[in-house]
Amino acid sequence: MGNKQTVCRRNYYSRFLPEEQTEIDGLFAAITGGLETISCGKSKKSFLIPISLEMLQAYLGDALPEKMTVRLYEGMRNIDLMGTSMGPSEYVIKEQFVILMSELLKGNAEEKSNMIMKMLHVPVENVKASHIQEFTEDLITSVVHVLDYRNELKGWNLKKCQDFMSGVKALAIQLLSSLKQGSPCEEIDKGNLCCDSSMIEDWLLKVPQISTFLNVIIRRGFLVLHSHAELASFVPECRDGKEFMSLFNIPAIVYINSHLPTRLQHTWKLIFSSQIHGYNFAKLCGNIIDKGPCLLVVKDRDGYIFGGFSSHSWAVKGQFQGDNRSFLFTISPNIAVYTYSGYNDHYMYLNYGQQTIPNGLGMGGQFDYFGLWIDYDFGKGHSKANPRCSTYNSPQLSARENFELDTLEVWAVGDFANEKPPSKKTVLDNNAEVRCLLEMIGKSHHSEGLREPCEDEETE
Repeated sequence: MGNKQTVCRRNYYSRFLPEEQTEIDGLFAAITGGLETISCGKSKKSFLIPISLEMLQAYLGDALPEKMTVRLYEGMRNIDLMGTSMGPSEYVIKEQFVILMSELLKGNAEEKSNMIMKMLHVPVENVKASHIQEFTEDLITSVVHVLDYRNELKGWNLKKCQDFMSGVKALAIQLLSSLKQGSPCEEIDKGNLCCDSSMIEDWLLKVPQISTFLNVIIRRGFLVLHSHAELASFVPECRDGKEFMSLFNIPAIVYINSHLPTRLQHTWKLIFSSQIHGYNFAKLCGNIIDKGPCLLVVKDRDGYIFGGFSSHSWAVKGQFQGDNRSFLFTISPNIAVYTYSGYNDHYMYLNYGQQTIPNGLGMGGQFDYFGLWIDYDFGKGHSKANPRCSTYNSPQLSARENFELDTLEVWAVGDFANEKPPSKKTVLDNNAEVRCLLEMIGKSHHSEGLREPCEDEETE
């Protein structure tokens, strides 16, 4: 038995750097309290104390929800070191602890799927989709919980976001949709789809968020092998919206942020909200024009929440703009992202003051038949998709095809560290709304070309 354990421990330890091995040794000792020394006559021997559930709960405290702590413990004690299939051990020894750390942090999809099966606390032959969904909901809840506990939500306030638990359930259903593809609808609805390790392995390959979530709960739960690089853009920094009741919930923020271009994932900045700035289309335009890529999110009077990502700065013009990085999304009643279909290039549209073409803000589809449309009078909009939006292959986003607007907010995304105001401003420079209105009615900024060059320009 000793040789078997030694080989097992050495193989899994080899995945970690020497300093990481030291961290894991120290973590195990901290959980168990160190070594136990037993005297036998004149000789003394020291033994590693195994981990009990009570020890694990005492060490983690409130960092992780109790259900996830139990799942981690079940995963460890169900690791069969001898291959005898005699059932779970009573306590967790160090080899089992090292294997769990290795497989969840460094393992491939097959190893992670086997560990998830152990964490379900259900006989392998009885695992169904409902068990995987419950596990996924626990995983999402634990991720947000531990980040909140460690003060690492980067300015987002759980109390200032939409209903958290409905967001957890919606995201779990979305992530599980890849697991259930090709299965009978009635089995999916009832959660009766039987799942084996190979199905979960395939699911992990399709849904990389699960591996990331497992990484977060281990690294931030145990405060071990912390890497700022791996989690830097997991949750974006919230700017100018910390005390603001956003339409986004935390699970939706994490999921939608993962679909943004990498360079835009680290910061979201609130630049417009109908709750703050009022229901004024000109004000909306003045706040979003030339602000870089943005996330626009809408709530209709029926409670549906949806929106779109614009890959370029908005500009008032009578033609489509943007590129195929743009997408549409829904948050409630379900979470989903709808990306470029390849059918046409009608990504973004913003116009005002024209008689022959539509006036308003739109994304996807075509004139008078947009995937998402906010009319210039600001109270109305539509989401027309019969059966799908041609540009983004999205369904109808709103509860009704023609909807009434309840709330709208816009977040600029990306790095704002290099923002520089003009060195010499006119009255119009300080009033983007007025400047926007002038551009809308065809009045150009005539004084622009008569300005004296700024110092930087003179130097050049």
